[in-house]
Amino acid sequence: MDLGIKGKRALVCASSKGLGLGCAEALAEAGVNLVMNARGAEALEAEAARLRDTYGVDVQTVACDVTSTEGQAQVIEAAQGVDILVTNAGGPPPGMWSDWEREDFIKALDANMLTPIAFMKALLPGMMEKGWGRVVNITSQSVRAPIAVLGLSNAARTGLTGYVAGTARQVAPQGVTINNLLPGIHATDRAESLDSAVSLQKNISMEAARAERAATIPARRYGTRQEFGAACAFLCSQHAGFIVGQNILLDGGGTNLTM
Repeated sequence: MDLGIKGKRALVCASSKGLGLGCAEALAEAGVNLVMNARGAEALEAEAARLRDTYGVDVQTVACDVTSTEGQAQVIEAAQGVDILVTNAGGPPPGMWSDWEREDFIKALDANMLTPIAFMKALLPGMMEKGWGRVVNITSQSVRAPIAVLGLSNAARTGLTGYVAGTARQVAPQGVTINNLLPGIHATDRAESLDSAVSLQKNISMEAARAERAATIPARRYGTRQEFGAACAFLCSQHAGFIVGQNILLDGGGTNLTM
């Protein structure tokens, strides 16, 4: 399917690996020029070079921490005029409700709620002026069904979801859509970290921990970054203009919901 976005320009945050890289790659395959961001310059430059060589698109890189005011300013300056925004940030560490203090919540809110909001506030006006734009926020299945040990993520990402619910309906008349992609367990560094925690907690091997978690997914496997990226690219396409303010699960059926 021709996604109809060849020649458009996208900012993809945290895109040197994992789900962000999956989104950047799928957009590049569709002919979209990229602004890629990540904290680690080496991995970022390597992936940017690969996407340039493979798909023949223009790729600009900004290596910085987007949770900082300085990092946000750098990325926003580089991304002026983009047609597509994909927000993404690693989730806060797991733990128990009794472990977290105010500072822990502030860090989670900065990374997983306030940073995406800052990018939307900065870049939505340009999209609205052109009469076309796409925003996809990578959140988590936990906004639909909270995960007890991910309380910091539950709180911050649900706050972002509430913000998007209202904002998406305000910008839709100008041809701009905002939607959220909610990943379940995918084969990324984040999954590796959570599997490691299970391994230590239960004193089992990593392979056993991974098999145990995969068994909880009806698809009986982890998702791939390529599958996730394809879903993101579709939401950014010309075909998705009537999808507004939605929270779309990509979890292999793992979230047990009727609606």
